[in-house]
Amino acid sequence: MAQAEKRTQVEFLPKFEKSFFLPRYWGTWLGVGGMALMAYLPGRVRDPILAGAGYLAGKLAGGARRRARINLLYCMPDVPEAERERIIDRMFETAGQSMLMMAELSLRDPKRVWKRTRWHGMEHIDALRSSGENAIFLVPHGWAVDIPAMLLSSQGQPMAAMVHNQRNKLVDWLWNSARRRFGGRIHARNDGIKPFISSVRQGFWGYYLPDQDHGAEHSEFVDFFATYKATLPAIGRLMKVCRARIIPLFPVYDGKTSMLDIYIRPPMDDIAGADDHTIARRMNEEVEQLVGPHPEQYTWILKLLKTRKDGEIEPYKRDDLWRKKK
Repeated sequence: MAQAEKRTQVEFLPKFEKSFFLPRYWGTWLGVGGMALMAYLPGRVRDPILAGAGYLAGKLAGGARRRARINLLYCMPDVPEAERERIIDRMFETAGQSMLMMAELSLRDPKRVWKRTRWHGMEHIDALRSSGENAIFLVPHGWAVDIPAMLLSSQGQPMAAMVHNQRNKLVDWLWNSARRRFGGRIHARNDGIKPFISSVRQGFWGYYLPDQDHGAEHSEFVDFFATYKATLPAIGRLMKVCRARIIPLFPVYDGKTSMLDIYIRPPMDDIAGADDHTIARRMNEEVEQLVGPHPEQYTWILKLLKTRKDGEIEPYKRDDLWRKKK
């Protein structure tokens, strides 16, 4: 079935296809089966295994590790290289642990994950519930990024998020089916932003990831850690048209205790009426505040810094930085 046929005017609905039984997907099914089995192991048992596997995978992930090295060099140049390497190692260790918690949440009673979750700043969510105001959570790309939205959905709070479709159609179906387990609404980015706006105005709490590189045309070049980044200030428009408060949030998985800490910062009420440059910088400030204490939780493997100012070479195309293997 064509991708366009999987959408309604309201949301993206993942659909199972007969082609998923073809041999090209057998490797994916094998990996998913392994994850499903591990989801039934206690966290204290599986997390050391996942940490070891993630550490090894990180050492072998040439392209992804190179992007992480470049991002950290630009963003944290004052941090010694050995420490940056340690952050990358821990990032790969954390990735699998966080994904398995999501698998557990997708397959088992959500109460199990709620018991291992600590909310910091829950008063901001309680205030939203009391006031009945619309809300959009500003959530940096972390490995456990989907879990807070799923947890809130599991308690009856309607959630809506924008997603990128995965190249592997089976992974896309599995991942988005998991996101929708408790009734969450998802919107594909290539369907535009209007469906997401409609959901938030209907009372769904929005989930917005602010740190992707969308190119220079509609972005602002503003500071990002020790460098700068092309940042889309869309959250200002969303705040206005959705009549919503913007709440920064970031999940942090602790593999040593098998606990998830969810940090919630005060609403960004100060950006109301601000210009695009100010809004973009405030967005990056919130990312820095949330990610700075827990850099290993962030997806440094993304091409965060792809768009540069005129005359500057894209970092990932620089031959002098950890030359690509041919």
